[in-house]
Amino acid sequence: MPDLSHMFKRHQKYIFYLLSLAVLGWGFTPYKTLFLGFILGFSIGSYNHWLLVRRVKKFGEAVAENKKMYSLGTLTRMAGAVLATVIAVRYPEYFHLPSVIFGLVTMYVVIMIDYAYLQVFKKSQP
Repeated sequence: MPDLSHMFKRHQKYIFYLLSLAVLGWGFTPYKTLFLGFILGFSIGSYNHWLLVRRVKKFGEAVAENKKMYSLGTLTRMAGAVLATVIAVRYPEYFHLPSVIFGLVTMYVVIMIDYAYLQVFKKSQP
């Protein structure tokens, strides 16, 4: 299994590419609310991903030292998703709610695509 920090760095590259495409879409198309909603959701989703990676590292250290760890921060990540949704509902003239939700989910899709790509690429090498 690849190192968690290497995977996170690779995911960060994908995050910046997708965010830059969304910013270009927001700046050069008439679909401002759509892209701004995606940017909000994807930003919160990326923050949630960073939180999860940090907590998993701490979890691994706790297991190695035979210490207990009770949570991986699920409540914090859910609160981030709720915050993004509340912002989109409160300001519908700026943020498109389905785009916010799509942005929140996109980070997990990026993780799955990266994993699948690594599995195919890893098997094709001798």
